[in-house]
Amino acid sequence: MKYTVLIYQDERMWTEATAEQQAAFHAAHDAFDAAVRAQAAMLAGEALTGAANATTLRGDGNGGRVLTDGPFTETTEQLGGFYVVEAPDLDAMTGLCALLPAAYTLEIRPVVDMTGASDWLDATTS
Repeated sequence: MKYTVLIYQDERMWTEATAEQQAAFHAAHDAFDAAVRAQAAMLAGEALTGAANATTLRGDGNGGRVLTDGPFTETTEQLGGFYVVEAPDLDAMTGLCALLPAAYTLEIRPVVDMTGASDWLDATTS
């Protein structure tokens, strides 16, 4: 099954980290990557720029969109990156995620298989 792992963190965690702490974060990601490649399949993974670089498009309630800079809500944790992994099951995925820094908040979500999505849409609208 495919899972997306969303990584949330306080952005100051990285900018205020010492060189040794930054090295420890890199080592944890390297260990996660190696374990995933050994036990599952790494499909994608990226770090994101800071939330100040975000652009948000929201529906305006009239069929249009409103464009704003930055995140929509004030929060101490921002989405900092993600992985997409194919793992045997949720237990395997949570075990792999234990290798990532404990300072992160991790959200693990199964990915919806959109193969045959038009068939699914047809069935729900009939």
